[in-house]
Amino acid sequence: MLPVAILAGGLATRLGSLTEKLPKALVSVAGEPFVVRQLRLLQKSGISHVILCVGHMGEMVERAIGDGRKFGLRVEYSYDGAALLGTAGAIRSALPKLGPYFFVMYGDSYLACDYAAIERALFQSGKLALMTVFCNQGQWDASNVEFEDGNILAYSKKDCTSRMRFIDYGLGVFRAEAFQATQPSDMADVYVDLLQKHELAGMEVHQRFYEIGSPAGLQELESLLGAREKGGSRK
Repeated sequence: MLPVAILAGGLATRLGSLTEKLPKALVSVAGEPFVVRQLRLLQKSGISHVILCVGHMGEMVERAIGDGRKFGLRVEYSYDGAALLGTAGAIRSALPKLGPYFFVMYGDSYLACDYAAIERALFQSGKLALMTVFCNQGQWDASNVEFEDGNILAYSKKDCTSRMRFIDYGLGVFRAEAFQATQPSDMADVYVDLLQKHELAGMEVHQRFYEIGSPAGLQELESLLGAREKGGSRK
């Protein structure tokens, strides 16, 4: 399967004191660093190669994870450097490690979905990129995607409308040319640019997303995974 770029270079200010001396990737979730949870889920989903795009305290992540062999993966690192590159800038910097096609996900997302089906959908679309969407109905966060009959009609994190019942799920799959052809520094702007060029496919995902970007999200995922492990299922 295609490699996965994980955007794990943010400052994680919403988590307050938890990330004053610790990168968000290493915040404990039900007794384990979150990035370990992510890597285990990806390996179980058929992924074999992960590039961690790191910045703030990234060396701590690399020391904890190493080359990924203990998780059954090959893990590489791409560093922002002295200045933060933005989410899309971090992907551009990592392109030499990623190859011609790859997934992109966020460093605070826990996404138990069918990665193989999403990969196939990009190739079938013939487009430069595919955004996964979830029918959120404003329940877990602000819905920001208008999606109908398998097509993304509108996407905006700033100008949401009543027609936007779906949300950007947090997982995209791209051809490298998608980043070579656009210059925005933020992933949201890359998606907007590709949509305007009719180069963005869409696919609905039915498994809901979890995230640790907020204290509430962290507590919810910790409760979910803790309950699973008490029941004997470690995921």
